[in-house]
Amino acid sequence: MGSYREHALDGASAVDLVVALYDGMIRFLYAAIYAVERGDQEGRRIAVKRVLDIIIHLQARLRMDVGGRPAEALSEFYSSIFAQILQASQSASKDKFEHAVECVRNVRDAWRQVAIDPEVNPAPPQLADFSSSRNPAEFENSDYGADSAVGSRWNA
Repeated sequence: MGSYREHALDGASAVDLVVALYDGMIRFLYAAIYAVERGDQEGRRIAVKRVLDIIIHLQARLRMDVGGRPAEALSEFYSSIFAQILQASQSASKDKFEHAVECVRNVRDAWRQVAIDPEVNPAPPQLADFSSSRNPAEFENSDYGADSAVGSRWNA
């Protein structure tokens, strides 16, 4: 059985997946910061490798022929943040890692804005169908309504 994280993005759009990768970079950068604070060189190296793997993945998926100037800008960002993270790791600098977090967070926030724009990132078909075709009264009277858990043998 897969983990929640493995299945949490099933059916997610490409934009949602990019946001999730940025979230992962931030999470691993914080892990690197925590490792620096503890003096854990191995933990820092592992966290940095994970961040760099994500950057390499994102860089490799850029389509310069389709993306034009925005793709070029992202490519430059990935190269810059890659170098910055290497420097932070080599010097075991909490401040440099924190600066990298700020940079990644800024770009991630831009991707989040794209993710909430329905013209750019429409809801997956199953969510669109559910939200447009159901009214609250219909849901409450269904087998999945608010009272359906009463007497249920299922425990959370």
